[in-house]
Formats: sequence, structure tokens, C-alpha cells
Amino acid sequence: MAQNPLPKTLAVLQTGIDLGLHLGAQLYVSCHGKLVADAAIGLAHGSPSGGTPMTADSINLWMSSVKPVAAVAIAQLKERDKLELDDPVAQHILEFSQNGKERITIRHLLTHTGGFRALPDAWLDESWDQIIARICAARPEPSWPPGEKAGYHPRSSWFILGEIIRRIDGRSYDQYARQEIFLPLEMSDSWAGMPGEKYRDYRNSDRLAAMYELGEAAPDPTDPSAGMPTEAQCSAVRPGSNGRGPIRDLGRFYEMLLGRGELRGKRILKRESVAELIAPQRVGMYDHTFKAPMDWGLGFILNTTAPAEIPYGYGPGASRRTFGHSGAQSSCAFCDPEHELVVAWICNGMPGEPRHQARQRDINSAIYLDLAI
Repeated sequence: MAQNPLPKTLAVLQTGIDLGLHLGAQLYVSCHGKLVADAAIGLAHGSPSGGTPMTADSINLWMSSVKPVAAVAIAQLKERDKLELDDPVAQHILEFSQNGKERITIRHLLTHTGGFRALPDAWLDESWDQIIARICAARPEPSWPPGEKAGYHPRSSWFILGEIIRRIDGRSYDQYARQEIFLPLEMSDSWAGMPGEKYRDYRNSDRLAAMYELGEAAPDPTDPSAGMPTEAQCSAVRPGSNGRGPIRDLGRFYEMLLGRGELRGKRILKRESVAELIAPQRVGMYDHTFKAPMDWGLGFILNTTAPAEIPYGYGPGASRRTFGHSGAQSSCAFCDPEHELVVAWICNGMPGEPRHQARQRDINSAIYLDLAI
């Protein structure tokens, strides 16, 4: 960028590079409908010459920051009278009722109150149909009446949401998200399952960014293979974790929500649907995954009554109306309607929860300081 409208924020991102928390980062900020930053810093991945620069066009892994896309897809189907939020999941996926899960509703999926969190990593190597069958056959967690206990479901409920969409609409989840959400919002480089030819195009043009799982070691800027995704990893359809694209695209998604369902003349949702998505649905409940009380809308983490130090929060400057979602140890995207602010950023290093939580607070705090909010 020729100018630096967010000096404190870029300094925090540079400090993270200096400390070995990540090699590079992307940052997108808009306020009152005007672009503030569409920036990149550092390296997208290593190379023998010392690294390939991160650009605003680099394709990054969003992790769980992609989850709200599935929530918007469900809201679209509700608008079309294809489902209701209090429908039992088994109404749309009959076999889901196995082993006592017949009372779990779509609302429970979106508020992380269904009580079937487990999804072993080994299952992720199986086909979509095999994963759905395994989740449907799984037993719910004991002493968890649906809706009465809360705990973040990292993967399981999001596969089921994707299957509900597939069974109602007929398209696979990745096709639906691409055609009904990403392309209408001009998120042309965003994917919920990347075709092989696009993977090869991005790889050949050096646009794919690495994601480093670090532990205590800093990423190596000379290693071209470390952290780089394979074609199989990019093409996997995982509604709760495998969204990819430039972070500006995720910013556009939140600009649509700030616009109450409309962006640049294109309406994705009705105003009342957006209001329902971001209204408190789960208030003051202790989250047994995050080990903290957290408020939720439908697929969105809310700042309504939560302290600034909640896991994956939006920082002390964020208003109580702020809503959004973050990705594991790497990304954050949110909308603060009170200040007409949209923020999306990603760092390509996963340094462990304590260091990432500190990094997330520092980045979000710096944004508000830079904007004098």
C-alpha cells in the first residue's frame, strides 16, 4: 500500500512476523461504506529464495471463519419456505434420528447446543456420504438435553447443515455456496471446496498461501513445501473449516450483512433474515468447548454481553452489537454495526492458543485505535 491508514495495526502484524508467529498476513477494513485497507504484509509461503510475498490476492485458508456462510445458506432456504429453524434435523435427514438424536433441531446446530461435538480427524479422509453416515450413527453426548447445554461443535453440526442444504436444494454444499453466495457477492476467488483446475491455476500463479502449524517453532521462509495445501486438501468440502479465498472476500460477505442483506445492489437476504441471524439466540450459557460464557446468534459469535477477553473476541473497542466469527489460531472477521465497521484479517501461522489469543486482541484493539473509535 502506498499509504498506511492503519499504522498501529500493521505494526502489530509486523511484530507477529518478527516473533515468528506467522510469515505473512492479509487485512481488510471498511468503515462507513468506505475502504480503509485492503493490505498484505510479509510472505505467503517459503521459497528457496527466501519466500513469496503475500498479496491482497493471495488465497488463504479461512478455517472456521467460513462457518457463517452455512448460516446464511440456511437463512436463504428458510426465506424460500424450504425449512424452519425449529425443524428436527431428522425431518430432512431421516437417519440422523439414530441413537436418540431425534430432538435436535436446525436451531440447535446453529447455536452449538445439539450435543454431538465429536468428529475424529480420521473421518475427514472419508467421502462426504461416509462422514454424514458416521455422524448420523453417532451417539449424543450424555447429560446433554438439546438446547439446554452449550459447547462449540467444530465440525460435526456443520457437515449436517451442509447435508440439509444438499437434500433440500439438490446441489452439493460447495456448489450452493459458490452459486448462491460467493458469486453474487463478487467473491470470485472464494471456495467451499476448490476444483482441481482452480487449485492448479492458483498454485501455478503462486497465489496459494501456506498455513503453518507452529507449536514453538517459527515458520521457515525458505521451505517451499511447509504449510502448503495439497489439491486434495483444497478440494475437500468441509462446511465448517475449509473455506478459502482472499480475506477481502470475507470482508465483502460482512459488508452484505452490514447492508442488511444487500451489497452493491445485489440482495442476498431479506433484512429480517439478517436481523434474525445476528439476534441473541443463546445468552449467558457456559460453552463447554471454549470454557467460557459466550453469546451466539445463528452461527455468529455475539459481543452482546460478553467481556472483551472472551475466546476469539473482537477486542475492547468493539460495541455490544458486534457479531462475527473467527478461525482456529489464524483469522477473524466481524461487523460492528454501531460504527459501520467491517474487519477481516488472517495470519498464516497457528502459534498455539495463548499466543494467538494475545495476537487477536492486539490486532483488533489496534484497528479501533487507528480509526479513533
